Amino acid sequence: MMVRSDNPELLKAQYRAFTRQVPMMYLILLSSTWALAVTHMHVAPPWLTIAVPAVFSIGCIFRMIFWWRTRNIDPPPSVAHAALARTNRLAACIAVAFTLWSFLLIPYGDAYTQSHVAFYMAITVISCIFCLMYLRSAAFVVAAIVNGAFIAFFISSTQPTFIAIAINMLLVCVGMISIVLTNYRNFERMVVSQQRTEVLSNENFKLANMDSLTDLPNRRAFFAHLETELRTARDAGTRLGLGVIDLDGFKPVNDLYGHSVGDRLLIEVGKRLSSALKASAAFRLGGDEFAIIAPYIPDDAQLVINANAIVEQLRAPYHMPEGTVQISASMGIAVFPDLASTREQLFDRADYALYHAKRTRRSEAILFTADHESQINAEARIEHMLKQTELESELFVVFQPIVDISNEQTIGFEALARWDNAVLGRVSPAQFIPIAERAGIVSSLTRPLLKKALASASQWEDHLRLSFNLSAHDLNSCEGVLSVVGIIESSEFDARRLDLEITETALAHDVEQVKRSVEMLRHLGCGISLDDFGIGYSSLTRLHALPLTKIKIDRSFVTCLHDKPASHKIVKSLLTLSRDMGLECVAEGVETAEELAALRQLGGTLVQGYFYSPPLSAHDVGKFLSEQRAKSVMAEREYDKL
Repeated sequence: MMVRSDNPELLKAQYRAFTRQVPMMYLILLSSTWALAVTHMHVAPPWLTIAVPAVFSIGCIFRMIFWWRTRNIDPPPSVAHAALARTNRLAACIAVAFTLWSFLLIPYGDAYTQSHVAFYMAITVISCIFCLMYLRSAAFVVAAIVNGAFIAFFISSTQPTFIAIAINMLLVCVGMISIVLTNYRNFERMVVSQQRTEVLSNENFKLANMDSLTDLPNRRAFFAHLETELRTARDAGTRLGLGVIDLDGFKPVNDLYGHSVGDRLLIEVGKRLSSALKASAAFRLGGDEFAIIAPYIPDDAQLVINANAIVEQLRAPYHMPEGTVQISASMGIAVFPDLASTREQLFDRADYALYHAKRTRRSEAILFTADHESQINAEARIEHMLKQTELESELFVVFQPIVDISNEQTIGFEALARWDNAVLGRVSPAQFIPIAERAGIVSSLTRPLLKKALASASQWEDHLRLSFNLSAHDLNSCEGVLSVVGIIESSEFDARRLDLEITETALAHDVEQVKRSVEMLRHLGCGISLDDFGIGYSSLTRLHALPLTKIKIDRSFVTCLHDKPASHKIVKSLLTLSRDMGLECVAEGVETAEELAALRQLGGTLVQGYFYSPPLSAHDVGKFLSEQRAKSVMAEREYDKL
């Protein structure tokens, strides 16, 4: 029956309930005591009717004020336990004191005043017990002391009325104790149930706001926290930094080692982020994308330095049981209120800076600047015009020769997209194609461009091939690839002379769907080229699974090939790989004689670039071929003369 300390929440609930009822107990005790004292003033001495009640009143008022002042306080469990334990001791003292005072009054007066004493003890103890029901130990102490003494005293009085009252009081006391026990058990169950509900609520909150894999706050918590920090920064007039991180090279880890290793890698990334941050908070937005919210940031230059330091930590090798894994990370940073005033703007700016980092400075941190904002506005205009313009009348194709350097003969042309807009003028494909891909409307460009390319190529000689680029969107759905198949079949160009180029980024989507699409195009007779080979992250296992016929070495490896040992080794390896896989290999971006000579030395045969010709209009293709034939004839004549 002592005060329990094993359940802190129950202890605090007892305390809160007790503070609301104990002042009423003292008020009842005081009013009943003075009522009894008044009825005995004419028969009992003043020290019993005035002095003792006055002392009782001082003590009761003091305790009543104490509990009234603490009624809205939520104390620690240790303080609540100490206060309730102290109340237990005081309850025993008060019960003994008031009981002795009541018995001292019995000898005075007649039967009526004696009956008042009995009534006082019976009724007052009942009210006190009910007021103490949330502190069972105190209620039982009071009941035992007061009722025990009351029943023993009046049964021994030999007065039939007092004996009857004592027996009746005993029965009432048993009933009250039973009620107190029942109510307290219900109270305890209610508190425990609330505890369980709070635990479940906390668990649900954690499930809703925490990433179960990394134990970092998730995307939902990120946006909520960002809104809170923005409000704080706005009120305080301070700056707020947001960094959005995307891992570079994470997908090949999943492909090579499996998702379990990929998951453990994400856990390690989360740990490194958490350990690298002090006042900032890290979040996992999903997949291999993370975010950092920094409420206290330095100047822009130092901010980028700090961000690159975090990127550098993420680049350090990860030692797994399956092997050492090396990845990197790119980060986009935006700052409030610089160029971003709302939560949505801040996130979009950081995301754009990340996109820019992955395109131009992979594995680095880039801060969103005014130049990026101008670029966003320009790209928004381009996207608007792409959606509003009648593209078929404005899009056209040009053709760049693909030359076999073993005999200096053109074996085909690659069709390249061009766009002349009535409002924007000539728009570079390096601008409008990525914008169309991000906007999900690139397929509306593919269809008219493919029709025009096939129409022009149908006028060529039968030995010439046509290369045409398809986007990931064209391959990631049955509808997209069926549209491409329909255009090819309805054209007058032989599908067996068509090479459809795909990039490694297409393999980052639905691989099985891409594989089905490629197989459908191969069944049609088309060749399949892998464009920009060497700069993506696809594993060789995936590449081998596709029915490829050709690979194209990205121009970044060909530029100054003769002066870059690293590029020389890469190109040599790619040429060897293509031969081992039985694939043709085209080197893109050949612009100088030195680059051509280096490729020739490495065993390259097919090249494409400005060294031979810039992209040609459909009308100039015939002229280029005629000039090439003329050069070839002249070269043969010169050779014959020798």
